[in-house]
Amino acid sequence: MLKVAEDPLHAAYDVAMLDLDGVVYVGASAVPGAPEHLTRARATGMHLAFVTNNASRTPAHVAEHLNQLGIDAAAEDVVTSAQAAAHLLAQSLPTGARVFLLGSAGLASALEAEGLEPVGSLDEDPVAVVSGYDPDLPWRRLMQGAVLIRDGLPWVASNTDLTVPTEYGLGPGHGVQVRMLSEFSGVTPVVAGKPRRPLLDETIRRVGGTRPLMVGDRLDTDIEGANAADVDSLLVMTGVTNEDDLVRAPEQLRPTYISTDLNGLLVPHPVPAQVDGRFELAGWTAHTRDGRLVVEGAGSPDDRLRTVAAAAWAHLDETGEPVR
Repeated sequence: MLKVAEDPLHAAYDVAMLDLDGVVYVGASAVPGAPEHLTRARATGMHLAFVTNNASRTPAHVAEHLNQLGIDAAAEDVVTSAQAAAHLLAQSLPTGARVFLLGSAGLASALEAEGLEPVGSLDEDPVAVVSGYDPDLPWRRLMQGAVLIRDGLPWVASNTDLTVPTEYGLGPGHGVQVRMLSEFSGVTPVVAGKPRRPLLDETIRRVGGTRPLMVGDRLDTDIEGANAADVDSLLVMTGVTNEDDLVRAPEQLRPTYISTDLNGLLVPHPVPAQVDGRFELAGWTAHTRDGRLVVEGAGSPDDRLRTVAAAAWAHLDETGEPVR
């Protein structure tokens, strides 16, 4: 269930690990209000780490994009699944080892920063394979990487996201490619990105912090990853998760806090009280009737979300069935 925060979240946590797509921006545009909310959070002393499963861009490129959107960021504030994947490989390979690259410049740069050599030819005798999102990846190189994986080379995948937000809607993400490679080769990769733990560990290793808060828009990567790493989380409703997804969330996909947007970093988080089978909070009431969720009242959208989630999750835990 949700956790109460009597003080604003920026006072309870020293670093916000912010997912990017759907939280800070969508495509080339900032999420409405995100620059202002993040500026206010940083002014309180909260450190901001920008964490992304997207391995296609370098941290410097991501930071440049954030600055263009009015969000102050340096390359050192950005942590990508490419960096986490490269660090995993560097722990098991000697310096200078050649790694067959199924990814873009961001992944190549991360390998080089860890002392590894990205290669794109079978003639260069690679000793491992790494894959990441790259919409321009040639099919021939994908086939060659698949054969290397099938023949036994270690394989690290930056993430398994099945979708990627674009300005023209959700598109197929790197996870679709991972599934194809796995089906062909019979091999399951080591995964660096969310919901696996390496990316969150890489963030703490790079930016520090003793009281981290994961902030994301996806239940199956951001929130599940935070829960797996025993890190509290804030779900914002500016990305792919909608209310129907929220009420169906099993325990491992439930956030610690919920907010409509990043203003959730700047405010306390009350939780609904349960009274005679009803959940009540600040003018909102929610309960279930014949498997249907009934919500009544008025008040802030955030309090409505908290009330809806509490009532729906209680019903799901008790009956094993999601509310309608």
